[in-house]
Amino acid sequence: ATASSVLRQAAQAMDKRMADAWAQRDAAVPLRTPEEALILASIIEKETGLESDRRRIGGVFANRLRIGMRLQTDPTVIYGLGERFDGNLRRDDLQTDTPYNTYTRAGLPPTPIAMPGAASLRAAVQPGETNAIYFVARGDGSSQFSATLEEHNAAVRRYILRR
Repeated sequence: ATASSVLRQAAQAMDKRMADAWAQRDAAVPLRTPEEALILASIIEKETGLESDRRRIGGVFANRLRIGMRLQTDPTVIYGLGERFDGNLRRDDLQTDTPYNTYTRAGLPPTPIAMPGAASLRAAVQPGETNAIYFVARGDGSSQFSATLEEHNAAVRRYILRR
């Protein structure tokens, strides 16, 4: 098979999975189009490899989109940095405006940042019920979810700053 035929087959398979997921979306999900769902699913894909956290992360992002809060997700910043990313995300990177920087720009980035799997597609269109609007990686592959900034800052101190 040629590279172009493999890419065509992959695109067709993604279109089918996306259409199926979109048809089963929760009516309350704050997404207007299948393309937005694909973008959100790509972010969820990069945020966790842990199956049990995907829908909850989808819920956090849905909550943020509903209230107009920025997504503030590191994988979009990294994607926007491209080859400039050296493996270490810095405060300056979070403040450098690119179309993909969800710290400096509201809403979803302009395109997907990864190829999402079926579980991430489902998490985008059927997010988990949660009152959380924050999460932070625990360092073991799982995430700590928080409903308030105070709880989140405590989780950051514990899991990121190790204090």
